[in-house]
Amino acid sequence: MLHGRLGLEKAQIPHKNRHGLLWLDRGQLSVENGCLRFITGGGALGPGDYQIPHQSVSTILLGPGSSVSQDALRLLARHNTLLCAVGEDGVRAYTAPPLGPDRSDLARRQARVWADETMRLDIARRLYAWRLGEVLPHKDIAILRGIEGARMKTSYKLAAERYGITWRGRRYDRSNPNAADLPNQAINHAASAVEAAAVIAVTACGAIPQLGFIHEDAGQAFVLDIADLFRVDTLLPIAFGAVKEAQKNPAQSIERLTRRRAAREMKRLDTVSNMIGKIKDLFGYGETEG
Repeated sequence: MLHGRLGLEKAQIPHKNRHGLLWLDRGQLSVENGCLRFITGGGALGPGDYQIPHQSVSTILLGPGSSVSQDALRLLARHNTLLCAVGEDGVRAYTAPPLGPDRSDLARRQARVWADETMRLDIARRLYAWRLGEVLPHKDIAILRGIEGARMKTSYKLAAERYGITWRGRRYDRSNPNAADLPNQAINHAASAVEAAAVIAVTACGAIPQLGFIHEDAGQAFVLDIADLFRVDTLLPIAFGAVKEAQKNPAQSIERLTRRRAAREMKRLDTVSNMIGKIKDLFGYGETEG
């Protein structure tokens, strides 16, 4: 029997040497003879009985129609392999236990710069520079937020014109989101999908979701910071593209159209991996260090 086969030993393969994400859905995840086993009738994988290399992947995304045994959770936890429960096509994140990286380097860097007022502003300015395409000279977070807000209004307008969508401004009632017009509903659904990807990226890096640099009060503040980096180039094309589809197929739900489009586009653009890269770049965290 191989050393550590039953999950009684700590993980031997560091995350930097593992593969990234493995998507599983519509099946049963369990343990047999010390190995992780996934039986599926068909979904992301073709129908079959698969042995999952749990020590060789960093994160397993478990989609709808799946069940997981206590033994499987124990094995994954022992080998520090993250299990995230996600929605259809991976555009929702329902849970992400705090497992993943072998080291705390990135989280400690995040905490250190967040705790220093000057360094926290520097990180916020870097995030704004990535979003706006230029380094702004301002060192007042309120001014930066105001500039970003004005730029986003222009971005919404230009994206709507590009897709031939009538745009009346960003507005919706949080207590009744379905009362919003079609473009605003699509933006809400696309935002949920992009934020789900950011949850996966932040969790996979071992970063601290609560310690945001632009967003402050939300429990997922840093997740929102990362999601916003992809608002113009990813979120808006998904949302307005879905609106165009809805105009051609009015019987289709705008939520379903947006989620399907988000799944296709984020897979094509490799959004989660790009988010992970941005998080590491933000804190100067090199591949050789973790």
